[in-house]
Amino acid sequence: LSHAGRRPHLLFFLHIGMLSSLSQSDCYVTLWLPTASTEKIKTKAINNCKDPVWNETFYYRIQSQVKNVLELGVYDEDDVTQDDHFFTVRFDLAKLPLGERVLMYFKSDPKVMYEEVLCMLCLIHLGKDISLTVKGSYEETQDLTLASDPIIRPSRPTKFHYVKYKQPVLDVVLPKKKPHYSFVTCVFPGLCSSSEDLDVRLGFDLCTEEHDFLCKRKKYVAAALKKVLQLEEDLQDDEIPVVAIMTTGGGMRSLTTTYGSLLGLKKLNVIDCAMYLTGLSGTTWAMANLYRDSDWSWKDLEGKIDEARKHVTKCKMGSFSTERMKYYSKELCQRKQEGHRTSAIDLWGLIVEYLLHDGKDIHKLSDQQQAVDQGQNPLPIYVAINVKDNYSTLDFKDWMEFTPYEVGFMKYGAFIRSEDFGSEFFMGRLMRRLPESRICYLEGMWSSLFSFNLLYIWNLSHTSEDFWHRWTRDRINDIEEESVLPMRPCEQKTQLFTPAGPFSSVLRGALTDRISVAQYHSFLKGLQLHKDYLENDNFCRWKDTVLDTSPNQLTETGEYLSLVDTGFFINTSCPPLLRPERKVDVILHLNYSAGSQILPLDQSCKYYAEQGIPFPKVVLSEEERKNLKECYLFEDAETPGAPILLFFPLLNDTYQSYKAPGVKRCSSEMEDGKVDLTSRFSPYSTYSVTYKEKDYDKLVKLTEYNILNNKHLIFQALHTAVERKRRHKK
Repeated sequence: LSHAGRRPHLLFFLHIGMLSSLSQSDCYVTLWLPTASTEKIKTKAINNCKDPVWNETFYYRIQSQVKNVLELGVYDEDDVTQDDHFFTVRFDLAKLPLGERVLMYFKSDPKVMYEEVLCMLCLIHLGKDISLTVKGSYEETQDLTLASDPIIRPSRPTKFHYVKYKQPVLDVVLPKKKPHYSFVTCVFPGLCSSSEDLDVRLGFDLCTEEHDFLCKRKKYVAAALKKVLQLEEDLQDDEIPVVAIMTTGGGMRSLTTTYGSLLGLKKLNVIDCAMYLTGLSGTTWAMANLYRDSDWSWKDLEGKIDEARKHVTKCKMGSFSTERMKYYSKELCQRKQEGHRTSAIDLWGLIVEYLLHDGKDIHKLSDQQQAVDQGQNPLPIYVAINVKDNYSTLDFKDWMEFTPYEVGFMKYGAFIRSEDFGSEFFMGRLMRRLPESRICYLEGMWSSLFSFNLLYIWNLSHTSEDFWHRWTRDRINDIEEESVLPMRPCEQKTQLFTPAGPFSSVLRGALTDRISVAQYHSFLKGLQLHKDYLENDNFCRWKDTVLDTSPNQLTETGEYLSLVDTGFFINTSCPPLLRPERKVDVILHLNYSAGSQILPLDQSCKYYAEQGIPFPKVVLSEEERKNLKECYLFEDAETPGAPILLFFPLLNDTYQSYKAPGVKRCSSEMEDGKVDLTSRFSPYSTYSVTYKEKDYDKLVKLTEYNILNNKHLIFQALHTAVERKRRHKK
């Protein structure tokens, strides 16, 4: 181990014991430190021995500013079947003092520790046509043709981008037609580093463009609040509350209800009071349509609603016509040629394009900047989650937000320009710019109904994964009873990782395997977590996965992002609004879920409480839960930072008897008040993509009515928010 010119030494002793019941073990040990080496190092196997002694030495060179967790795996070599993985010990190298030798002994319930980078040195053999490989670099492998003269001078420069302190190895393969070809390696230093700004914005603050938007939007919000609340004086900047409209998913149902709710809010002038509009799944379809018009919130929404009616009610059989299938094939081939990874989710995005439009939709997410550059509309935020193979969304997910300005991870504080999403990045720099994806592909990803797994279906009817966890979860235990070395705040305890057995692994794969996910090049590739990442307040705010203390397995280690509909975790688009940087004061929670109307809110409250995120408590009796009202106002003045919450469940209550607030239906109009939202024969199933005109109109009018009929609660929430701002100002 080399560190800042001095070498601490770590010696460990490992007692394996009789791990195989059929024969003595042929054990070997693997060492993996991805922050220092791209290679997983392996010792020799000691055959037929229950107490193997390897007596091998490995050297690493580490970067002390990143989190270095060494993983020591113990395996039993098998010539017939796959090698058995007994266990892995994870050891935080921050424990090691510089310039000292540390001796550790690991018992049969092992503890493990170890350190960093492998160094290799050989010579390069000259040939005319050679293949160069630097594992862990952005380029990986490049073919090189040398000039005809005997001097080593390539016909073009060959560059590799890599983490320089890893001391990468250059592998050179000579052409096989040479009888004396050889395979050699060479250690070489990084000769080029750049001090230019990164293309990935690292930090948790809002981007400059969003700050500019907020400044411009405030003048519209201040004027609207003065009008709505009938204030006598203009609001000062520090008296203006941040109001957000938060929608939930549900296919065509959520698209339709989004239009109805926004129509009601438009009539109350509340849209002009809002800074943000968030969505997932089907609500993103409505949002994307609205933001094609740079002044949509200033216009009558009836035109947008009529346009949507035409597409919601049209026959969808044409989406599978021969002509359309040829179009899909052509578009997917072009997308692949551009460098994007394609999947069934991209095909679904093209189908969504047909469902919602007459022809090809060339609109892109970054185009929506025109709809917010003067602050004329609320800033749209689209939400998705990043998932991992072999993990349920309860065990692993990372929240991602998409705005016209940026796409990024709230948890890691890493953001890129929206037009660069999908391009190839390495170590924070844009390496290969790909054409920006058309928004239909993003709509397919935001509403990826093909990304479910069996465990998701299980959770629809059960409230806990405990049964499956007993059978499928890996076991991770802290095994550091008494530390040999003094602990520092940023250090992690040594852990013993025991993988699930063969049966459990098969069961786990069957339960967690998703039909398809949307994959995009990861803009975190080549970046590494800071050594104190677990002490970062923003990371801890979203630290909600079983891998958070295993930095080698987190998102930043992956080649691709695997993105799915947020509804596969919780049907909410609220998390971006709870970033402390946005300082949201009021949230209008518009619920469009099927089934239980209170469940998504209950799940959200439980999640935020576990994460320590300020959020108002939702207290309802069992009787109230059985007979929900059209709107609830929740506030928690005792919890600093908790926003005021207006909750609108999707239900048909007083609308059955009233066609407008305070206007009763006559006997001939009673049929119009019958909107079937709950029966098994309801036309508003999440998976229904076509409505009859009367069903579409009924749903739009119902959600508009529910907003208008509860304007007193909306105005009360806005007034309370203004008063809070004024009190805090004093």
